[in-house]
Amino acid sequence: MAMTVPTSPSPFVELLDMDRHIEGGWFKEIWKASYQIPHEVLGDRYSGARAAASSVYFLLHPGEESAWHKVLSDELWLFHAGGPLELTIGGHGDKPEAAETFILGLDIAAGQTPQALVPAGSWQTARPAGDEPVLVTCIVAPAFHYDDFSMIAPDEK
Repeated sequence: MAMTVPTSPSPFVELLDMDRHIEGGWFKEIWKASYQIPHEVLGDRYSGARAAASSVYFLLHPGEESAWHKVLSDELWLFHAGGPLELTIGGHGDKPEAAETFILGLDIAAGQTPQALVPAGSWQTARPAGDEPVLVTCIVAPAFHYDDFSMIAPDEK
């Protein structure tokens, strides 16, 4: 996927000290729970113990997209600022199949929602649904770890 670099990035990128994410967009880890879930409790799907939960700020500019990916844990998306965000969940199979779409935003009367859950192991992709950057928080429980992350390049879909 060709990553679009905005000519004028959102001020949030600098203000929140965000870095590029491998799936697309920008992120900053902001919290990891102090409580560790032991590996024997999590089971063999996980490569080791995990913090109970973690969160990141995540930002997409118009033209940027979060590539199809999945994590072993539940992921809760919380809308903060900017334009609406289209979040698509694509099932649990070997490849994603667009199944359910949420529009994160604050125009609840128009069907937007301020938060949406991506169940553990579900494929997901996101992109701005308007012409403004969008800032969200993603909370993952048990905590995010790259060992638990799978991504499909756009030409593999």
